[in-house]
Amino acid sequence: MKKSIVYLGVAILSFALVQNAMAQATANQSLSLAVNAVYKIAVSGDPGSLTVTTGTAGNNALTSVSDNSTKYSITQNVAGTVKVTANLDAALAAGYQLQMNLGSALGTSAGTVDISGTTPGSALNVVSSVAMGADANQVITYTFGANASAGTLSSTSKVVTLTLTN
Repeated sequence: MKKSIVYLGVAILSFALVQNAMAQATANQSLSLAVNAVYKIAVSGDPGSLTVTTGTAGNNALTSVSDNSTKYSITQNVAGTVKVTANLDAALAAGYQLQMNLGSALGTSAGTVDISGTTPGSALNVVSSVAMGADANQVITYTFGANASAGTLSSTSKVVTLTLTN
């Protein structure tokens, strides 16, 4: 009987210790969460030099040159869709033509677009209906051409601006 009481006492004491070991203390915090509109566009670098060097005898249009070595990426979380526009810092003179084509997995590419006459106030749509999400490493193709009647063009730098907008 004495042993039974000792075992019973040890069991009760063990149960009490286990209950204390399992006891928890909690604390709560309240926080506010928000996600703002995010419009981000980036390019991988600058394309190589586009130099027209040849043509076909009897044809005013000289042989165009292309570069597709650069890419662009966008991220946007707007409820609707957005578009990408392009423009030059200043229009090219008549007889010279710069075209560009932007690929897109999230939107609709406008295909090859002549941006020769664009300026900051006259950007053209190059990709439309871009859905929410990320469109990474999409190819940019530039094609530069000239007419023989336009004459030569000394090396000229142009800045192409791509804008992500709604």
